[in-house]
Amino acid sequence: MDLILIGLLGGLITGISPCILPVLPVIFLTGGVQSARFEGGGDVIPARRGRPYLVIAGLVLSFTLVTLVGSLILGLLGLPQDVLRWAGIVVLIVIGVGLLIPRLERLLEKPFQWLPQNEVKNRGSGFGVGLALGAVFVPCAGPVLAAIIVAGSTGQIGPGTVLLTVSFSIGVAIPLLAFALAGRSVVNRIRAFRTRERGLRIAAGIAMIALAVGLVFNVPQALQRLLPDYTAPLQQELTENDAAEEALGLGGLVTEENRELDNCTHGAEELESCGTAPSIRGIQQWLNTPDGQAVDLVDLRGQVVLIDFWAYSCINCQRSIPHVVGWDETYRDAGLQVIGIHSPEYAFEKDAGNVAAGIRDFGIEYPVALDNSLSTWTNYRNRYWPAHYLIDAEGTVRHISFGEGNYEATEKLIRELLIDADPDVALPVESGVADETPELGSTTRETFLGSSKDVNYGGDGEYSAGTAEFVFPEDQTDDTFALDGTWEVASQFAAPVGPDAAVRLSYRASEVRMVLAGEGDVTVRTADGTSRKIAVEGTPRSYRLLDGDAGSGVLSVEVPEGIQAYSFTFG
Repeated sequence: MDLILIGLLGGLITGISPCILPVLPVIFLTGGVQSARFEGGGDVIPARRGRPYLVIAGLVLSFTLVTLVGSLILGLLGLPQDVLRWAGIVVLIVIGVGLLIPRLERLLEKPFQWLPQNEVKNRGSGFGVGLALGAVFVPCAGPVLAAIIVAGSTGQIGPGTVLLTVSFSIGVAIPLLAFALAGRSVVNRIRAFRTRERGLRIAAGIAMIALAVGLVFNVPQALQRLLPDYTAPLQQELTENDAAEEALGLGGLVTEENRELDNCTHGAEELESCGTAPSIRGIQQWLNTPDGQAVDLVDLRGQVVLIDFWAYSCINCQRSIPHVVGWDETYRDAGLQVIGIHSPEYAFEKDAGNVAAGIRDFGIEYPVALDNSLSTWTNYRNRYWPAHYLIDAEGTVRHISFGEGNYEATEKLIRELLIDADPDVALPVESGVADETPELGSTTRETFLGSSKDVNYGGDGEYSAGTAEFVFPEDQTDDTFALDGTWEVASQFAAPVGPDAAVRLSYRASEVRMVLAGEGDVTVRTADGTSRKIAVEGTPRSYRLLDGDAGSGVLSVEVPEGIQAYSFTFG
């Protein structure tokens, strides 16, 4: 029961994490895109009610199999470790093209005709889409997923591991299923969508192809680096206790070599003593070393060593690595040796060529070990991507930091250990790498003006679709917007009806932008009396209202007829 609960909760937390965002448009559209199919004379045939469930069922099945046994199967077949990911990307493209070309789609869906059908005339179960998504689905890794991946990669798959994996997958599936059902419900209920089924299918096909192309060029990871991982504290609270460690089998990883690591406090700001550093073992290949030679920690006595556990597609690692690279460049000549332990989350991350490309992209020059069997990962009893282990010149672990953040304290301790190793060392100035990870709650949340997603409305009365008169309130709450004048509020935007219409915004941000469309000039006025005009032209795009060090304050935007206001965004 502990395993089931931990798996379900870990999956639910992962299912609402930032790394889910790239697949949501595809799930939303494929869940509802075939809710209004037209046959013959144009009669609308009811949607197959099971389509959203089959999309998610396919995703859960393929994700479970790929995560748990994909690596073992590929190894037995002698296939490249990233073949499943590329196969999933190809399938997404093919299905996306099928949505654009109905005849091709019917051909593609034929292998799944055996699935239960409520309507014989309805084609397209969505199961194939789910299978493809599961193969390329890369959720944020927390301790629960880490335990599953370790078991799968090391071949230690028992009933408990299967139970944990299935419950985790179900937990992830619940929010995704809600999104797929929402897509079906929207298409079924809104008449405008029911009469534009062809357009929705085209949109779904384009979204699927865009996701596939984005995965090829790692676009989702680049976007996710800009978002704070607001679920990390929840993952830690779920698993950082004795009962969870016992249920996940982490207690069995304790050995005489790593037992004293428990003496270190995660993220401590003072040096601690946590035993001799466990050895680096089971490495498939070394990169960035002369002739691929291995690195032994014993040979590095006399130097300060920083070990960084990472994976090249891990969003949290991608935000952390610039700091590690900065420390390497700054302190290399002062006696710091950085070692990257690349412990893959997924099978495609075991490919040396993929890792080498990631090394080049991040500008990594220090040695990197391919820990494909997760031998070093388990020897350190690690549970997080990224994780930093700081080792002194005597070979003792003195500091451990899990996840993102704590960079200032880690660099301070690096400098202390370098001085301890060589009191005469001339330390350079600090690396100065800014922590650009957005801090959750540090800015006003994205603010939509349409009725379907409106947030932060601070005016009087109800904010709903339709045309109405608005008046700025006398007291407007912080981090809200209000309208003045006559506005037509549509589902996606708000547009003025007549002259003298304006939006007033209370904000906290270093940069304020507004998504606008149409033709005309808007006037931005700030609290200090300054104003400027911004020319708006064409389809919706983002216009900068304030930049630099905006801080916090109040501004108003005078919007003429002919312009649609969609949202405010903040940096």
